[in-house]
Amino acid sequence: MAACGARPGRAGEVGSFEEYSRPLLDALAALPPGERAVLVGHSYGGQSLALAMQAFPDRVAVAVFASAAMPAVGKPMKFVSEQFAQERGPGFFKDCVIETTGDDDPRRPCKTFLLGPDYMAERLYQLSPPEDLTLATMLVRPSRQFVDDATMNGEEVLTAEGYVAVNRVYIVAEEDASWSPEFQRRMASWNPGTEVRGLEGADHMPMFSKPRQLADLLVEIANKYV
Repeated sequence: MAACGARPGRAGEVGSFEEYSRPLLDALAALPPGERAVLVGHSYGGQSLALAMQAFPDRVAVAVFASAAMPAVGKPMKFVSEQFAQERGPGFFKDCVIETTGDDDPRRPCKTFLLGPDYMAERLYQLSPPEDLTLATMLVRPSRQFVDDATMNGEEVLTAEGYVAVNRVYIVAEEDASWSPEFQRRMASWNPGTEVRGLEGADHMPMFSKPRQLADLLVEIANKYV
């Protein structure tokens, strides 16, 4: 997504959640006629996945949410974070850093979130190889929260004709120490018809803690829906 990973730019330069999701939206828009994609979203990426499903339901064969935020049809996309806030207790985010800055435009403050190394070790990568955790702590970047974003707050952003018209599978990371397996299943239940699959022994980063099992499951899902 914009200002993430190897992409240039700073979180404060991303003006909206739609702009943040633009690389995914552009990729779907560029698909040849008649071609459909298998999309996989992880963690916060589930929000961008939902936006892409809404925008291009006919271009997505199946959308897979791997321990990902899965918003509810007919509710604001921020509903996920609101519900998750009720589940977590005080001090949940440990050494993570939340900042509000207005360097680019004081009239529009930017709220960013930076994962802390202790939080990553105890809640995200606790079953993953230590080298993956080490690399993640070296590469982690602040991300924007989009608290007041129109897309995140809109009542009719995700609809039955768009978002839930797409085949959906939720992969539950059964040992996730960030959002619990129970909360992951609750997110899936907000959208009836979502297929739910459990991945035993997976922490929040199943691509590192259970890479082969995750890959096998994704191939199985793709073969079923494509």
